[in-house]
Amino acid sequence: MKKIIFVCHGNICRSVAAEYIMKSLTNNFIISSRATSLEEIGNDIYPPMKKELIRNNISFDRHYAKQINFDDYQQADYIFYMDDENYYYLNKMFPNSNKILPICKWTSSITEIEDPWYTGNYQLVVAQLSRCVRDILKNIGCIDIVI
Repeated sequence: MKKIIFVCHGNICRSVAAEYIMKSLTNNFIISSRATSLEEIGNDIYPPMKKELIRNNISFDRHYAKQINFDDYQQADYIFYMDDENYYYLNKMFPNSNKILPICKWTSSITEIEDPWYTGNYQLVVAQLSRCVRDILKNIGCIDIVI
């Protein structure tokens, strides 16, 4: 089974939301999320993001933020990042990797996912993540997308 990792700065908003959005749509992959930084390690999903996931009927479990490591990288088939800063740090950790892709790779109208921890735009971010995740699933051959 292929493994997908979503990555953002702290692993408490965007990446974990993408993880649970994808888990709500398919069982065809091993799906997880990680951070590029150490700032939020061990912390749960940020409360405003939890509220937005609940508002969108997306189930989630207790979460413990983790930083991506070499074992994660080696085991992953795809690593999707949220913005240019995430890419910068991932590329420093794992130079010139073909596994590391923007989450919006197949979504033409979105170039990156803003960090709602700074902007407060949780509703927009969850909508964009949902669209990008669906586009990922369409493009990597998922056959059991639940709509």
